Amino acid sequence: MAISKALIASLLISLLIIQIVEADHQLVTSAGKGNSSPKKIDCGGACAARCQLSSRPHLCKRACGTCCARCACVPPGTAGNQEMCPKCYASLTTHGGKRKCP
Repeated sequence: MAISKALIASLLISLLIIQIVEADHQLVTSAGKGNSSPKKIDCGGACAARCQLSSRPHLCKRACGTCCARCACVPPGTAGNQEMCPKCYASLTTHGGKRKCP
């Protein structure tokens, strides 16, 4: 009788462990799918187009490249349109409190 109780208890514990492992695997798999890397964007080309009319094109491209790498977005056009990108792009600032992204 004691052996059957121990067997049933160990069987239940085994099933519980299997259930936990499967749930963890499913959670990791779904997190990997939902948290995929940001869209790949050609930051160099997008920033070159964005900064083509800038009075300081090298500085503009460097700042734009940093913003593009962090936010995976460059707004269309040569100025403005920052609302077209996620909030990340418009919220980056310099140490002086000015907008970082052109």
